Amino acid sequence: MSARRRIAITIATAALLVPAAVGCSALNTAMDCVETADAIATSVDKLQQAASSAAEDPTQARQALDDIDRELDNLGDKTDNADLSKAVDDLAAGVDNVRKSIDGGDTTPDLKPVTDAAAEIGKVCTP
Repeated sequence: MSARRRIAITIATAALLVPAAVGCSALNTAMDCVETADAIATSVDKLQQAASSAAEDPTQARQALDDIDRELDNLGDKTDNADLSKAVDDLAAGVDNVRKSIDGGDTTPDLKPVTDAAAEIGKVCTP
């Protein structure tokens, strides 16, 4: 199973586990998580593709990273949950680190901060 699919399933499942009787804050968090699950998974997938193709086509990698940055900016603007916003910010920071690595000639940038941030989003979404 791809990392994108695992992340999407984890986040969506966690969001669906919120019981109907929870307070507004938890429900809002669940809704934010459901709305962002696919976009986050897509972002991580795009980043992995960009990182794996950086040596062959750094222009393509830079474009993929630019697309991810725009997507993450939009996600950060959509949520009013502080923990979810922080996780999105952490994911954006991971993307920035990958960009710096690729720009510096690194053909195997460290994606761990990105996957860690995606995992944190899963934790935030768990009721």
